[in-house]
Amino acid sequence: MGFSGLFKRFSSLYKPNARIQAYPSPYMPGRRALSSSKLFNNGDDSVLPVLIVGAGPVGLVLSILLTKLGVKCAVLEKSTSFSRHPQAHFINNRSMEIFRKLDGLAEEIQRSQPPVDLWRKFIYCTSLSGSILGSVDHMQPQDFEKVVSPVSVAHFSQYKVNALLLKQLENLSFKFCTPEGLKCLDHEAFEARQILIGHECVSINASDDIVSVTASFLKDGKHMERNIRCNMVVGTDGAGSTVRKLAGIDLRGEKDLQKLVSVHFLSRDLGNYLLSERPGMLFFIFNTEAIGVLVAHDLQQGEFVLQIPFYPPQQNLEDFSPKTCERIIFKLVGRELGDVNVIDIKPWVMHAEVAEKFLSSQNRIILAGDAAHRFPPAGGFGMNTGIQDSHNLAWKIASVVKGIAPPSILNTYETERRPIAIFNTNLSIQNFKAAMAVPGALGLDPTIANSVHQLINKGVGSILPSGVQSAILDGIFTLGRAQLSETLLNENNPLGALRLANLRRIFEEGKSLQLQFPAEDLGFRYPDGALIPDHDGAQGSPDEPTGCRRDYVPTADPGSRLPHMNVRILSNSSSEATISTLDLICGDRVEFLLIIAPMELSYHVAHAALKVAEEFKVSARVCVLWPAGSAEGIEVGSKASLKPWENYIDIMEVKKSSNASSWWDICQMSDEGAILVRPDEHVAWRVKSGVVGNPIREMRRAFSAALGLKSPNRDQEAGQ
Repeated sequence: MGFSGLFKRFSSLYKPNARIQAYPSPYMPGRRALSSSKLFNNGDDSVLPVLIVGAGPVGLVLSILLTKLGVKCAVLEKSTSFSRHPQAHFINNRSMEIFRKLDGLAEEIQRSQPPVDLWRKFIYCTSLSGSILGSVDHMQPQDFEKVVSPVSVAHFSQYKVNALLLKQLENLSFKFCTPEGLKCLDHEAFEARQILIGHECVSINASDDIVSVTASFLKDGKHMERNIRCNMVVGTDGAGSTVRKLAGIDLRGEKDLQKLVSVHFLSRDLGNYLLSERPGMLFFIFNTEAIGVLVAHDLQQGEFVLQIPFYPPQQNLEDFSPKTCERIIFKLVGRELGDVNVIDIKPWVMHAEVAEKFLSSQNRIILAGDAAHRFPPAGGFGMNTGIQDSHNLAWKIASVVKGIAPPSILNTYETERRPIAIFNTNLSIQNFKAAMAVPGALGLDPTIANSVHQLINKGVGSILPSGVQSAILDGIFTLGRAQLSETLLNENNPLGALRLANLRRIFEEGKSLQLQFPAEDLGFRYPDGALIPDHDGAQGSPDEPTGCRRDYVPTADPGSRLPHMNVRILSNSSSEATISTLDLICGDRVEFLLIIAPMELSYHVAHAALKVAEEFKVSARVCVLWPAGSAEGIEVGSKASLKPWENYIDIMEVKKSSNASSWWDICQMSDEGAILVRPDEHVAWRVKSGVVGNPIREMRRAFSAALGLKSPNRDQEAGQ
């Protein structure tokens, strides 16, 4: 079955009682290679190296990355079809950079997304055809100049991303299997490159050398089970993750920040109106009859999602019938529409939580994406953080499977990614509170409605009949929305004028809901993990997010993402291809990159790096970066200086202007320095101005740390 046939209305299977058993066994880590470890039975073809549970963007990206790295994997998805209900829709710079490595996925998204001018703004209004209270443009000139990144952010619905990812997997020879297509189940080896639709993970048994996963499915009207033997299970199965629950991993943070009903609908009429009158991505609508947030997923196609506050049990999902939702839409639009088609209505709860750990059962059960963290949608960090989890995890899994690194390297996944998840949670909360500042300025304090709701549910109001409870809640809402009447909310009314002035100040000072966070999107840094920490540099993201947009400042500090610069490949051919420094890192194998300047001492470091990489049986390549305008003599310089090694590349800086910063200035280093880059484009080690001491010993230290073979303590670092 092809991917296109799987995109139907969302449906799910029954949920039998889940269970897990874990049999602990002590693991004695070796210096390298996995021959002494039973964690990966690579010689047994009946054992799948990696089973991914959950076919959302995070799981699909991980399956593509692993497959490109030569790791056999398969995917379980409990739903019988893929949902078309738009969810996440903002793809930040870092995720788009990762998508560039997936066979042109970023370029396809950019071609397919709506034009930027149709979604760059958030609009605050009394209705979609009424007064505009404010408008915030979230794109700045530098966002299009591609100075700090080779690709721009995108606005593209999650289900469309999923469709493109599934197409890529189809091109990688993945097969889509439904229960109806299964034949023999008993003693059948589970093949890699499968996506099993309608298969729910119901148990995980982790023994000394294997992980046994039981998948439940419905075939010919009967509930059946299938056992899958694998070395590792990665749970990418969303906020309600079964894998997380089976592993007994708890979440920490704030629950139930807000309950909402999400209404997916189509209206070409509304899309055409907004295209001509007030194009934007998000519309915050406040009037005396209704309050809601409209997400314009695609104005040209007329595809929208309306988010409406939801207060159960006084309100039930049944209260939001398609006809009721149509009436709410009309109230928010300010007029009736002739072509509204309500596709789907679903409730959801906003949380801000991070799993207490990302690894379980001696690194054989791993969580990624929403299974490991669930954020408020403010800022779009959910899907993006999950995609970056997969990028961090893929090369480490591949290193273990291929015997390059011990299973202990997987510990660095949690060491690196969990603090990022916690930071992004705090940033999302901060941004969510900024979103609440706007209704607060209009006299609609959301905390009052929530407090009244809590009082009704858990206080004295809980003894009242349900009808009385609903009437009290409706009365509070009606009273609150009365603050939005035109007689009150206008410049001639002193209170209204004050509120409108406060609202303008919020917009002018950038204290409303923000879309972009360049400093956090590109500038997140791993202070510790599969790297040699640098205690002279910055210590990663600030402890407390500001909630405001801050510019990204490039740095080559260990743990940071390699800065972008346009460079030209130098060779004997007539081609003068220009690429990004990020393109120098290979996505098809576990390979490290050493960047140096064409200097004698740096060539010595390059020799040491290539020799140590051969010793560690890991691929490495040297990049010799020449300053702009110095093309002559390059072939002789690098070829002679790196002989007999051939795995190197000569490149030259491409500057937009003569006064533009050099590569080493961008990295805040001298040209006597060197940078070792990991397969995920993050810096594993760097020296700012030349290696002190024996370069062989230093490169052994760097590769050992990057591969999880050895974790140098800080006293050792300081003494070298």
